[in-house]
Amino acid sequence: MGVNKVAQVNLSFWIMKICATTLGETAGDLLSMTLNVGYAISSVILLALFLASLTAQLLSRSFHPALYWLVILTTSTAGTTMSDFMDRTLELGYARGSLILVTCLVVVLATWRFTQKSLSVSHIETRRAELFYWMAILVSNTLGTALGDYLADDSGLGFVGGAALIGGLIAVTAVAYRTTRIDRVALFWIAFVLTRPFGATFGDLLTKSTDKGGLDFGTMGSSLVLATILAALIVFTTMRAKRAATPN
Repeated sequence: MGVNKVAQVNLSFWIMKICATTLGETAGDLLSMTLNVGYAISSVILLALFLASLTAQLLSRSFHPALYWLVILTTSTAGTTMSDFMDRTLELGYARGSLILVTCLVVVLATWRFTQKSLSVSHIETRRAELFYWMAILVSNTLGTALGDYLADDSGLGFVGGAALIGGLIAVTAVAYRTTRIDRVALFWIAFVLTRPFGATFGDLLTKSTDKGGLDFGTMGSSLVLATILAALIVFTTMRAKRAATPN
Protein backbone atom coordinates (compact mmCIF):
# COMPACT_ATOMS: atom_id res chain seq x y z
CA MET A 1 0.00 0.00 0.00
CA GLY A 2 2.78 2.44 0.97
CA VAL A 3 0.47 5.31 1.99
CA ASN A 4 -0.61 6.11 5.54
CA LYS A 5 -4.41 6.44 5.48
CA VAL A 6 -5.27 6.78 9.18
CA ALA A 7 -5.99 9.91 11.19
CA GLN A 8 -3.34 11.68 13.23
CA VAL A 9 -3.84 10.95 16.92
CA ASN A 10 -4.29 14.23 18.77
CA LEU A 11 -6.90 15.96 20.94
CA SER A 12 -9.24 16.46 17.96
CA PHE A 13 -9.02 12.75 17.20
CA TRP A 14 -10.24 11.79 20.67
CA ILE A 15 -13.06 14.34 20.68
CA MET A 16 -14.25 13.07 17.30
CA LYS A 17 -13.84 9.46 18.39
CA ILE A 18 -16.03 9.96 21.46
CA CYS A 19 -18.59 11.81 19.35
CA ALA A 20 -18.58 9.05 16.71
CA THR A 21 -18.92 6.25 19.24
CA THR A 22 -21.71 8.04 21.06
CA LEU A 23 -23.47 8.54 17.73
CA GLY A 24 -22.91 4.85 17.02
CA GLU A 25 -24.68 3.98 20.24
CA THR A 26 -27.69 6.22 19.56
CA ALA A 27 -27.93 5.35 15.84
CA GLY A 28 -27.65 1.62 16.54
CA ASP A 29 -30.39 1.85 19.15
CA LEU A 30 -32.48 3.95 16.74
CA LEU A 31 -32.42 1.17 14.15
CA SER A 32 -32.73 -1.86 16.44
CA MET A 33 -35.14 -0.53 19.09
CA THR A 34 -36.83 2.73 18.09
CA LEU A 35 -37.55 1.50 14.54
CA ASN A 36 -38.05 -2.03 15.93
CA VAL A 37 -35.85 -3.70 13.32
CA GLY A 38 -34.36 -6.04 15.92
CA TYR A 39 -30.79 -6.78 16.94
CA ALA A 40 -30.08 -9.59 14.45
CA ILE A 41 -31.35 -7.83 11.32
CA SER A 42 -29.85 -4.52 12.47
CA SER A 43 -26.48 -6.23 12.91
CA VAL A 44 -26.65 -7.64 9.37
CA ILE A 45 -27.59 -4.24 7.90
CA LEU A 46 -24.94 -2.33 9.82
CA LEU A 47 -22.22 -4.93 9.17
CA ALA A 48 -23.00 -4.60 5.46
CA LEU A 49 -22.60 -0.82 5.75
CA PHE A 50 -19.33 -1.34 7.63
CA LEU A 51 -17.99 -3.68 4.94
CA ALA A 52 -19.01 -1.24 2.20
CA SER A 53 -17.29 1.69 3.91
CA LEU A 54 -14.24 -0.44 4.75
CA THR A 55 -13.93 -1.56 1.13
CA ALA A 56 -13.96 2.08 0.02
CA GLN A 57 -11.32 2.88 2.65
CA LEU A 58 -9.09 -0.01 1.57
CA LEU A 59 -9.36 0.94 -2.10
CA SER A 60 -8.62 4.62 -1.54
CA ARG A 61 -5.13 5.79 -2.43
CA SER A 62 -4.87 8.55 0.18
CA PHE A 63 -6.29 9.66 3.52
CA HIS A 64 -9.84 11.02 3.26
CA PRO A 65 -11.10 12.29 6.66
CA ALA A 66 -14.80 11.88 5.86
CA LEU A 67 -14.29 8.30 4.67
CA TYR A 68 -12.07 7.42 7.62
CA TRP A 69 -14.62 8.68 10.15
CA LEU A 70 -17.43 6.99 8.26
CA VAL A 71 -15.68 3.66 8.83
CA ILE A 72 -15.20 4.51 12.51
CA LEU A 73 -18.90 5.35 12.74
CA THR A 74 -20.01 2.14 11.02
CA THR A 75 -17.82 0.05 13.36
CA SER A 76 -19.53 1.80 16.25
CA THR A 77 -23.10 1.31 15.00
CA ALA A 78 -22.44 -2.30 14.03
CA GLY A 79 -20.69 -2.89 17.34
CA THR A 80 -23.71 -1.58 19.22
CA THR A 81 -26.18 -3.99 17.64
CA MET A 82 -23.76 -6.94 17.63
CA SER A 83 -23.14 -6.48 21.36
CA ASP A 84 -26.86 -6.22 22.05
CA PHE A 85 -27.48 -9.35 19.97
CA MET A 86 -24.87 -11.28 21.96
CA ASP A 87 -25.90 -9.97 25.37
CA ARG A 88 -29.69 -9.89 24.97
CA THR A 89 -30.86 -12.08 22.07
CA LEU A 90 -28.35 -14.87 22.76
CA GLU A 91 -28.75 -14.15 26.50
CA LEU A 92 -25.02 -14.25 27.20
CA GLY A 93 -25.33 -11.28 29.54
CA TYR A 94 -23.14 -8.19 29.67
CA ALA A 95 -20.38 -9.69 31.80
CA ARG A 96 -19.98 -12.88 29.75
CA GLY A 97 -20.29 -10.96 26.48
CA SER A 98 -17.61 -8.53 27.62
CA LEU A 99 -15.27 -11.37 28.58
CA ILE A 100 -15.70 -13.00 25.16
CA LEU A 101 -15.01 -9.71 23.39
CA VAL A 102 -11.97 -8.93 25.56
CA THR A 103 -10.57 -12.31 24.53
CA CYS A 104 -11.30 -11.59 20.87
CA LEU A 105 -9.54 -8.21 21.08
CA VAL A 106 -6.47 -9.73 22.74
CA VAL A 107 -6.33 -12.38 19.99
CA VAL A 108 -6.59 -9.75 17.24
CA LEU A 109 -3.88 -7.55 18.77
CA ALA A 110 -1.59 -10.50 19.50
CA THR A 111 -1.95 -11.82 15.94
CA TRP A 112 -1.35 -8.34 14.55
CA ARG A 113 1.80 -7.97 16.69
CA PHE A 114 3.06 -11.44 15.79
CA THR A 115 2.57 -11.09 12.03
CA GLN A 116 3.44 -7.41 11.59
CA LYS A 117 6.01 -7.01 14.39
CA SER A 118 4.29 -3.77 15.35
CA LEU A 119 1.01 -2.37 16.66
CA SER A 120 1.68 1.14 15.39
CA VAL A 121 -1.46 3.22 14.87
CA SER A 122 0.30 6.22 13.36
CA HIS A 123 2.11 4.57 10.46
CA ILE A 124 0.00 1.88 8.83
CA GLU A 125 1.35 1.38 5.34
CA THR A 126 0.44 -2.21 4.40
CA ARG A 127 -2.92 -3.69 3.51
CA ARG A 128 -2.58 -6.44 6.14
CA ALA A 129 -1.82 -3.94 8.91
CA GLU A 130 -4.78 -1.84 7.81
CA LEU A 131 -7.07 -4.87 8.01
CA PHE A 132 -5.84 -5.66 11.53
CA TYR A 133 -6.33 -2.00 12.48
CA TRP A 134 -9.98 -1.99 11.45
CA MET A 135 -10.64 -5.44 12.90
CA ALA A 136 -9.29 -4.26 16.26
CA ILE A 137 -11.44 -1.13 16.08
CA LEU A 138 -14.60 -3.13 15.28
CA VAL A 139 -14.00 -5.54 18.17
CA SER A 140 -13.08 -2.77 20.62
CA ASN A 141 -16.22 -0.80 19.75
CA THR A 142 -18.36 -3.91 20.21
CA LEU A 143 -16.61 -4.57 23.53
CA GLY A 144 -17.19 -0.98 24.59
CA THR A 145 -20.94 -1.32 24.16
CA ALA A 146 -21.02 -4.43 26.33
CA LEU A 147 -18.86 -2.79 29.01
CA GLY A 148 -20.94 0.38 28.95
CA ASP A 149 -24.18 -1.56 29.29
CA TYR A 150 -22.69 -3.62 32.12
CA LEU A 151 -21.67 -0.49 34.03
CA ALA A 152 -24.99 1.24 33.41
CA ASP A 153 -27.33 -1.70 34.06
CA ASP A 154 -25.65 -4.46 36.08
CA SER A 155 -23.00 -2.72 38.17
CA GLY A 156 -25.40 -0.46 40.06
CA LEU A 157 -23.52 2.67 38.98
CA GLY A 158 -26.21 3.85 36.56
CA PHE A 159 -25.62 5.96 33.43
CA VAL A 160 -24.00 8.88 35.25
CA GLY A 161 -21.89 6.69 37.53
CA GLY A 162 -20.72 4.50 34.64
CA ALA A 163 -19.76 7.53 32.55
CA ALA A 164 -17.95 9.06 35.55
CA LEU A 165 -15.95 5.87 36.19
CA ILE A 166 -14.92 5.50 32.55
CA GLY A 167 -14.16 9.23 32.34
CA GLY A 168 -11.90 8.88 35.35
CA LEU A 169 -10.05 5.94 33.77
CA ILE A 170 -9.61 7.93 30.56
CA ALA A 171 -8.16 10.80 32.60
CA VAL A 172 -5.71 8.40 34.30
CA THR A 173 -4.66 7.11 30.89
CA ALA A 174 -4.10 10.68 29.65
CA VAL A 175 -1.97 11.48 32.70
CA ALA A 176 0.03 8.29 32.15
CA TYR A 177 0.67 9.39 28.56
CA ARG A 178 1.99 12.75 29.74
CA THR A 179 3.98 11.66 32.78
CA THR A 180 5.17 8.07 32.27
CA ARG A 181 7.12 6.03 29.77
CA ILE A 182 4.42 3.40 29.31
CA ASP A 183 4.32 2.20 25.72
CA ARG A 184 2.35 4.75 23.65
CA VAL A 185 0.70 2.11 21.47
CA ALA A 186 -0.55 0.26 24.56
CA LEU A 187 -1.95 3.50 25.98
CA PHE A 188 -3.66 4.24 22.65
CA TRP A 189 -5.54 0.94 22.66
CA ILE A 190 -6.45 1.33 26.34
CA ALA A 191 -7.86 4.77 25.58
CA PHE A 192 -9.57 3.54 22.42
CA VAL A 193 -11.34 0.77 24.29
CA LEU A 194 -12.30 3.07 27.18
CA THR A 195 -13.75 5.81 24.97
CA ARG A 196 -16.26 3.31 23.54
CA PRO A 197 -18.00 2.49 26.84
CA PHE A 198 -17.78 6.20 27.68
CA GLY A 199 -19.64 6.89 24.44
CA ALA A 200 -22.06 4.06 25.17
CA THR A 201 -22.92 5.29 28.66
CA PHE A 202 -23.08 8.90 27.45
CA GLY A 203 -25.36 7.79 24.63
CA ASP A 204 -27.61 6.04 27.12
CA LEU A 205 -27.59 9.15 29.28
CA LEU A 206 -28.82 11.20 26.30
CA THR A 207 -31.49 8.80 25.06
CA LYS A 208 -32.99 7.01 28.08
CA SER A 209 -36.03 8.34 29.89
CA THR A 210 -35.66 10.42 33.04
CA ASP A 211 -37.13 7.67 35.22
CA LYS A 212 -34.23 5.45 34.08
CA GLY A 213 -31.65 8.09 34.86
CA GLY A 214 -31.35 9.54 31.33
CA LEU A 215 -32.03 12.94 29.77
CA ASP A 216 -34.82 11.65 27.49
CA PHE A 217 -33.57 13.25 24.25
CA GLY A 218 -34.53 10.09 22.36
CA THR A 219 -32.47 8.16 19.81
CA MET A 220 -33.62 10.30 16.86
CA GLY A 221 -32.86 13.68 18.41
CA SER A 222 -29.58 12.58 19.96
CA SER A 223 -28.41 11.00 16.68
CA LEU A 224 -29.16 14.16 14.69
CA VAL A 225 -27.32 16.39 17.15
CA LEU A 226 -24.28 14.10 17.33
CA ALA A 227 -24.16 13.67 13.53
CA THR A 228 -24.17 17.45 13.10
CA ILE A 229 -21.35 17.88 15.62
CA LEU A 230 -19.25 15.13 14.03
CA ALA A 231 -19.74 16.53 10.52
CA ALA A 232 -18.73 19.99 11.72
CA LEU A 233 -15.60 18.60 13.38
CA ILE A 234 -14.63 16.70 10.22
CA VAL A 235 -14.97 19.88 8.13
CA PHE A 236 -13.03 21.92 10.71
CA THR A 237 -10.11 19.48 11.01
CA THR A 238 -9.95 18.97 7.24
CA MET A 239 -9.75 22.73 6.60
CA ARG A 240 -7.16 23.14 9.34
CA ALA A 241 -5.00 20.37 7.84
CA LYS A 242 -5.22 21.96 4.38
CA ARG A 243 -4.19 25.35 5.76
CA ALA A 244 -1.25 23.77 7.57
CA ALA A 245 -0.14 22.03 4.37
CA THR A 246 -0.37 25.21 2.27
CA PRO A 247 2.97 27.06 2.03
CA ASN A 248 2.89 30.62 3.33
